[in-house]
Amino acid sequence: MALDTLRLLASCPDRPGIISTVSGFLYERGANIVRSDQYTSDDGTFYLRMEFTVPTGHRVDLVETYGLAVANPYGMSWRVADSRYVKRIAILASKADHCLVDLLWRWRRGQLPAQVTLVASNHPDVAPTVESFGLPFHHVPVPPGRKADAEADLADVLEDQCDLVVLARYMQILSGGFLGKIGVPVINIHHSFLPAFPGAGPYERARARGVKLIGATAHYVTEDLDEGPIIEQDVIRVSHRDDTARLARLGADVERTVLARAVQWHCEDRLLRHRGTVVVF
Repeated sequence: MALDTLRLLASCPDRPGIISTVSGFLYERGANIVRSDQYTSDDGTFYLRMEFTVPTGHRVDLVETYGLAVANPYGMSWRVADSRYVKRIAILASKADHCLVDLLWRWRRGQLPAQVTLVASNHPDVAPTVESFGLPFHHVPVPPGRKADAEADLADVLEDQCDLVVLARYMQILSGGFLGKIGVPVINIHHSFLPAFPGAGPYERARARGVKLIGATAHYVTEDLDEGPIIEQDVIRVSHRDDTARLARLGADVERTVLARAVQWHCEDRLLRHRGTVVVF
């Protein structure tokens, strides 16, 4: 019998019986739970991620009836993802290429569970690198005073091409109008351990403060600069002997791994956004 592997992600006010109800619903429809993770936050919100197999002929009925039978009575926000569907990623970059190249390398090696569809940049510098991976490259410049026009052009490039946009050190602030138009999640890598040193020049400011740890933060992008829900962070130890250039080199290593983990978790449906936070399963 052919089986589909589905992923259920849900959140709702916590109360007794949620897992029993979900499990019973799946059992009655011939599903087999292969992984289950849950968490209840301090504010009483219950989060659930279940991965299960179901006979191919039963999946449509299962998804259609889940809302009425389970989600509505518990007031759930929920979605079901099909593990066979590989998410399409568009990557935006500027001149720095370390995060871009790392993602492309992981994708080519089959270590990133996604399909990279295109790379766009406001500078032409990374075009040869992108084309060496056999991917389309789009140069979308952002001339002074023409930000809105550039965003419109970029939105046209991305239209119907991706399920996720990744900012691999794309050094442009995205407007709320642009985010609404593209209609897909956007993940950014910020080269500091947010909320410390938001905005530009974090390594210079970190050195001026004499910090002993530098880090990187991957977060979902919102209209508020560098304040979107945090997905992943990491740090590395530094000392007063490290100049700004060395801090940037060390930080680049952290940026690559933090961004790659965040993108992978999103593509594996391991992230649940709720208000201003992200639960990682």
